[in-house]
Amino acid sequence: MWGWRLLYPVRLFVTFLHEFGHAFGALISGGSVEYIRINPDSGGLTVTRGGSPGLIILGGYLGSVFFGNMLVFIGAARPKWIKPTLGAIIAIMAVTGIVWFNSIFTFIILGLFASLLYFVGFKTRYGRDCLFVMGVLSLLYILQDTAHGPSSDLQAFEMEIGLFPADVWMVLWLCLALIFAAVNLKFLIRSPGPPDRS
Repeated sequence: MWGWRLLYPVRLFVTFLHEFGHAFGALISGGSVEYIRINPDSGGLTVTRGGSPGLIILGGYLGSVFFGNMLVFIGAARPKWIKPTLGAIIAIMAVTGIVWFNSIFTFIILGLFASLLYFVGFKTRYGRDCLFVMGVLSLLYILQDTAHGPSSDLQAFEMEIGLFPADVWMVLWLCLALIFAAVNLKFLIRSPGPPDRS
């Protein structure tokens, strides 16, 4: 129970990345976003209109994997990208909470996250650490979540795409996440760590 409470903000942040991944999948496939909701139990829901159903469903999981790896890479090896990245995250949270408004809880949580990221990233010297830790925790939570299976997305993907049962898609998605992480690690090993703090 204490572990669940300590990880509660991480769960909410990963849920935000996951739901924004669905929204991003809709936008890049020609659809639109009706709203994004983050629930107090750390679940979430994204309602879209149009676009590619398969890409929208897959976008939730791949979005979390991609954004988590991106945060790790920038936090570890690209100090000049830290403030622009934090600014982009804050802007996305503002759009999600205001333009795609659906619930007061979502609005408050994203407002708190955005305020905290602004303070840490622009008022302290821990922006790099913040991005790196968020990325690592997000990736770890994705792996743990996959062990139980993101059931709603897996079942929806099975119904939409077919080919394999949901359990097989779960293994394929996990393999894809591990490949992303391995490629990211390879780039990090080749990149010298930044000597300064941002």
